[in-house]
Amino acid sequence: MSHSFDIVIVGGGILGTSISYYLSCLNKSKKIAVIEQAHNVAFHTSGRNTGKVHAPYLYNPEKKKLFAKAAFRGYEMWEEYAALRNLPFKKDGVIEVALEQKDIRVLEKYLKWGKQNGLEDSDIKLMSNTELRKIEPEIKCEAALYVYKDGSADYSIFTDSVMKDSQANGTKLILDTRVTRIKKEHGKWEITLDGEHKIFAKFLINAAGGEAVNIAHDVGVAEEFTDVHFRGEYWRAPKEYHDLTKTSVYSVPEFPDYPFLDPHWIIRVDGRCEIGPNAVPVFSPYGYSKTENIKEFVPKMLEMLGSGARKAIFDKQFQKLAINEIQSSMSKSAMIGRVKRFLPKINADKITEKGTAGIRSSVIDGDGKFVPDAILIDDDMSFHILNYNSPGATGALPFSAHIVNHLDMVGLVKIEDPNAQCGPWKFGSIIDGL
Repeated sequence: MSHSFDIVIVGGGILGTSISYYLSCLNKSKKIAVIEQAHNVAFHTSGRNTGKVHAPYLYNPEKKKLFAKAAFRGYEMWEEYAALRNLPFKKDGVIEVALEQKDIRVLEKYLKWGKQNGLEDSDIKLMSNTELRKIEPEIKCEAALYVYKDGSADYSIFTDSVMKDSQANGTKLILDTRVTRIKKEHGKWEITLDGEHKIFAKFLINAAGGEAVNIAHDVGVAEEFTDVHFRGEYWRAPKEYHDLTKTSVYSVPEFPDYPFLDPHWIIRVDGRCEIGPNAVPVFSPYGYSKTENIKEFVPKMLEMLGSGARKAIFDKQFQKLAINEIQSSMSKSAMIGRVKRFLPKINADKITEKGTAGIRSSVIDGDGKFVPDAILIDDDMSFHILNYNSPGATGALPFSAHIVNHLDMVGLVKIEDPNAQCGPWKFGSIIDGL
């Protein structure tokens, strides 16, 4: 197999497919390919998450202005797209609870941020525990932030649909294929697939999720960063608990600077209820099994010890949190006990079925700090998206449009028709909303 493309996107997650969708709308004459090593798109993180379409109350409007706008606009866009393609989307809200008095100040901050990021009074409300008990009698807390403009979806279905739209525009999807080598050859990228076949590209977009840092390193980019991986696990609640609450329930995180969030009570778009995810340290973006983690343990530890991640490994607070997460994986009662703090009616003995685990990859900088935002890196013939965790799936459509517009503005990828119609939106109107 030997093919030449104008643009090759590595990664068939919700971000890579969305980027391909806009590029294929705006550049009808360009040959575009998406490479995904799994047997379908959204096989990893994009399809293994809570399925929530989040309102932007968690994002500091000064420090995370773009991400807040992407989440705000993304909610509306996914709702519109779901209606267009007849996909499951449910506006069901979410409740963030304060389990201690000190957490109420965090809820007050979230309320302020939410309104600064565009939420109306009717979209978000801070409630006392007495007020909440009238609506959700099973929840125990000190106070709660009820976010009405929050939804549930199935991002696997969404990603698959977006990819099909992109293919209808001429994009080539290459599945079950791993990128094993990338090098510049005669002014193009020579991309080796599965150690054997080669394709060529004038421009490369790295949207490879858990592999994005490795691919960046392969082409000599972002060498100061290291990635670390965390497996999020879920437990499925039996049907007798499906009416326990009307909506999903989160608790205020105790350590927001680390990628460890207490497990949530999740109501999925199809009505199933789950507890999760935790964040168990693993040694591979595919570390679902012991075999994979054992295989990657030594090379990953050597990589981390030789980088800024070494400081994180020996940080006492990080070690304590990591041990807690490992305990939550080994002990069902330890993980479910976190949710029992605000839903005391739950009996761990009645929860016997595990849900699908997903792996989130976070990036550590040279100083040993977890990078809080996505990292966007321009190179002369490539563009790299690292650490894309927030606003994640919620903001994928507008954030991808922002990336494509950025590539046009800096002259890396030229847009042929900036006013093109992409699904239910004109491209220019998406950019104006950001």
